[in-house]
Amino acid sequence: QVRLVESGGGSVQPGGSLRLSCVASGNTGSSACMGWFRQAPGKEREGVARIYSRSGNTYYSDSVKGRFTISQDNAKNTVYLQMNSLNSQDTAMYYCAASVDHYSCRVFQGFETWGQGTQVTVSS
Repeated sequence: QVRLVESGGGSVQPGGSLRLSCVASGNTGSSACMGWFRQAPGKEREGVARIYSRSGNTYYSDSVKGRFTISQDNAKNTVYLQMNSLNSQDTAMYYCAASVDHYSCRVFQGFETWGQGTQVTVSS
């Protein structure tokens, strides 16, 4: 079983940057991919970035492409989400998630393990 703990959220002005971290513990070698999701009040959860654990292949949603970068440090069992050029539409609770299932990774749905979330607020 994998446990995920996110950190790095906070309040930032429009145009600013934040870096989220997700530390994994437990059976980390079983994860096929890691992803970052977000959910704003009254909105559905949105997958924003995914990285395959072995290949490092990445995927981004259109809403964050070119502004966000997902990366991983396998030696530290940590996945990062660097967020630049933030705007008010990026305000949400951000969750780190892991999946052992390659199909779930490919369709970016059905991840089995979730962190507790970290809040990102973009406001002037």
